[in-house]
Amino acid sequence: MQQKITMSEELFIPADADKKERYETLLPQLAALIEDETDLIANLANISAALRETFGWWWVGFYLVKNNELVLGPFQGPIACTRIKFGKGVCGTVWKEAKSLLVPDVNAFSGHIACSSSSVAEIVVPVFDKQGQVVGVLDVDSERYDVLDETDVVYLEKISKLITETLSV
Repeated sequence: MQQKITMSEELFIPADADKKERYETLLPQLAALIEDETDLIANLANISAALRETFGWWWVGFYLVKNNELVLGPFQGPIACTRIKFGKGVCGTVWKEAKSLLVPDVNAFSGHIACSSSSVAEIVVPVFDKQGQVVGVLDVDSERYDVLDETDVVYLEKISKLITETLSV
């Protein structure tokens, strides 16, 4: 029998944990955080906050598909672009291709949309509804080139699946 983890008002991430261990510790806490809440915006806001608190990224948040655009959703960090067109920038490309994208240097990405000149690296992961349609993207930006990697892609995709499984998106 699996033990149920109840969510408190703070995260418990071991200070000496490596990246993979932080994700492994965070995942069940995120599941507990969103399992009984039915409001999508509230859950995405808490996921954004938990990710930024755990990893200290420059910016982390969601864009949601609305009226054939990605519209800024819950996020943590400095102000951001409000709307992104289909196929434009990293977020729009992920929406179009329906697959994650790791961009270690945004300056090398043709068509990058610079919401902040401080952001130099980015990962964007699609969020799907239960029918497999992209309904949003999870966007992570770093002000350092050496922070984001394939480990992040793997675990951010797990978080995206958790959103799909748990929420009515």
